[in-house]
Amino acid sequence: MNAFKPGLPIRSADLSLLTMYDLPSENPEEPGLPDQFHDWQPQLLSQTFRPLAVPPDQVLTAADLNVYYDPRNPRYYKRPDWFAVVGVPRFIEGGRLSYVRWQEGRSPVIVVELLSPNTIEEDQGLTLRGRQPPSKWEVYEQMLQVPYYVLFDRVGDTLQLFRLEDGLYKQQQDSRLWIAELGIGLGLWTGTFADWERRWLRWYDSEGRWIPSEPEKIAQEQQRADQERQRAELAEQRAREAEQRLQELNERLKAAGIDPEGL
Repeated sequence: MNAFKPGLPIRSADLSLLTMYDLPSENPEEPGLPDQFHDWQPQLLSQTFRPLAVPPDQVLTAADLNVYYDPRNPRYYKRPDWFAVVGVPRFIEGGRLSYVRWQEGRSPVIVVELLSPNTIEEDQGLTLRGRQPPSKWEVYEQMLQVPYYVLFDRVGDTLQLFRLEDGLYKQQQDSRLWIAELGIGLGLWTGTFADWERRWLRWYDSEGRWIPSEPEKIAQEQQRADQERQRAELAEQRAREAEQRLQELNERLKAAGIDPEGL
């Protein structure tokens, strides 16, 4: 198995290479997202992709963002349903309009495609190769050399996991994907996200625990705050009760002719 390689900068003597400001970020002829799942699933992936091995400000996740991959054909791009890059700034001034590989200097570490009838053959590498522009499979495998490639069919809730080995994608037989270099894993989780209960792709940590989404983090923080408040209220109540018992004791002592302050 190949060691993890986030990608090397593309060296070129041509200083006039196009940047994201020169390249289109939209194609009006392309259809929009096919369904709500294609909106919500990437959100859950981004919210839970938090590898401890990389500073948060050096982790980029994106969905439906143009990825330009070939400086020789700068108008060619692919638009993954979701991808993550490590070792690049999470934010740049003005926000990214697209991801330009030859400018950023690193390829995605993982790409996730959500299968749909219009793209399933290209996503699975079943289309004729050698055409121009090349297929997604060819771009991810041969040009960007993305180490991990995941296909998720939400209709059957099935996963296809591929790892780049010796320059080619090899399908993995495991039901989950573990990226040891980042200390993070990807699997199927049954639960509620965006008020929809179903099977979702999400990330888990080295202990096998699902990494909390933004709503879950808010709920956990609220729960901790409530517990702290309850503990404080209980401590205050016990202090009041102790003070009341002391006062009652003093009153009984005084009724018996004993000065409590003289004890």
